[in-house]
Amino acid sequence: MSTTADTTSQAGPREWLGLAVLALPTLLLSIDVSVLHLAVPHISEGLNPSAAQMLWIIDIYGFLIAGFLVTMGTLGDRIGRRKLLLIGAAAFGLASLGAVFADGPAALIAARAAMGIAGATLMPSTLALIINMFSDARQRGVAIAVWVTMFSVGIALGPVVGGAMLEYFWWGSVFLLGVPIMGVLLVAGPILLPEYRDEEAGRLDLTSVALSLATILPVIYGLKEIANDGVGPVPLAAIVVGLVVGVLFVRRQRTLESPLLDLGLFGNSTFRTALVTLLLSMLVAGGTYLTVTQYLQLVGGLSPMKAGLYLLPAAFALIVTAVVSPMAASRIRPAYVVAVGLAVSGIGHVMLSLADSSSGIAQVVTGFAFVYAGGGPLIALGTDIVVGSAQPEQAGSAAALSETSTELGMALGVALLGSLGAAVYRGGVDVPEGVAASADDTLAGAVEAAQGLSSDVATVLLDSAREAFTDGMNVIGGIGAFVALASAVLVAVVIKIPATGAGEDSDGSEGSADDVVPAVGVEG
Repeated sequence: MSTTADTTSQAGPREWLGLAVLALPTLLLSIDVSVLHLAVPHISEGLNPSAAQMLWIIDIYGFLIAGFLVTMGTLGDRIGRRKLLLIGAAAFGLASLGAVFADGPAALIAARAAMGIAGATLMPSTLALIINMFSDARQRGVAIAVWVTMFSVGIALGPVVGGAMLEYFWWGSVFLLGVPIMGVLLVAGPILLPEYRDEEAGRLDLTSVALSLATILPVIYGLKEIANDGVGPVPLAAIVVGLVVGVLFVRRQRTLESPLLDLGLFGNSTFRTALVTLLLSMLVAGGTYLTVTQYLQLVGGLSPMKAGLYLLPAAFALIVTAVVSPMAASRIRPAYVVAVGLAVSGIGHVMLSLADSSSGIAQVVTGFAFVYAGGGPLIALGTDIVVGSAQPEQAGSAAALSETSTELGMALGVALLGSLGAAVYRGGVDVPEGVAASADDTLAGAVEAAQGLSSDVATVLLDSAREAFTDGMNVIGGIGAFVALASAVLVAVVIKIPATGAGEDSDGSEGSADDVVPAVGVEG
């Protein structure tokens, strides 16, 4: 499989303006993630969900994105990537309005589920369009770096904009951000974005679609239930069913002339390693972000606005490293750039594992900044490694797999690490007699319960609850440190992309299918 891009075709003004339009859904989805985590205490107060419902509100979005990404990426190849993008934008805007006016946990979970299905159309479509619009490897590197930077900008803007909205409006207002952004995309998209489709893609195999969903969703459900309630027959059965269906899905893909998922992509060890590293890193990032945002508000006592401002150093660090990494990769082997970043992230996780509940805000903010700074190179270069390994006609599948690993990792991080943190909290909190049971469930519940208690009893409850929550964050930080450092070693050893980004050997002949890699980086 050749991955050397056609460098004879240079992108013009229309393509760069189109990139600006494609940045909008990327910006929105990253804002949506950071805003929601910041709004967790307010949603808990406004809708009074159980701990399980709160986790579903947070992670049903990412789970359904992950479940539908492969299908939507392939569907875009067939019906047109611009068409699918615009359909998804309209659906996302409508689903956002449903979340705004949700009157209970079930309604909000349903709205978030609809947003997840619609969101699954956005990311693979934007990334696939970038690959098609920028065939020159160097320009593609710049375009993907811009795309990743907009994701980072969204993370930076989310806490500030969301914090300000939560300061003055009700929690539902944070979902209004999606409506005007999608409106702009619907107006400008048909004008600036060209249409691309794979004319030889064949028909969409609906059986494969059903099998893919029946593989991913039961496994996710089983893992989530085990993390939340422990090992039981129902979640174990769900995982087994998902794995069995997964085997059937793989076997079917090998027999189809036009498979839903091109398994040939996994023949490249660089592709496989990048996907696994993205998955694990995003898993840790999802759980860490959820924990840190709650720590700043519920342990540190910061308002939503101040908590958002305290998160700005981390977001700014991510922006800087995401922008600088492609330039560094033009001179240094990309694997080394990513590995150094992961090592820096590991240092940040260690700092989080050592923070305490009484004087840990500065340490938590600093450690979180290290975590995000170290993640920038992986997000910028890992994405280009994955999507650059594919032929243009495979762009939808490659983009979908890249986004699947990212979104699934974030969702699993919230479910698994969030549930682990909750378990540590429940095991460590000391709830006085006569206090509401919700105090034993979540820190937000303890804070709410303390409002109706005498000062002495409230102090005892809150001190115990904050200490227990911090213990959970410490455990998550330790896991994050191990994952980051192990991933750094894996990337440095396996990924062999040279600093020049050459797709051919020095003698001009193509390498083996396992060694062919994309051109990564930009000219400095």
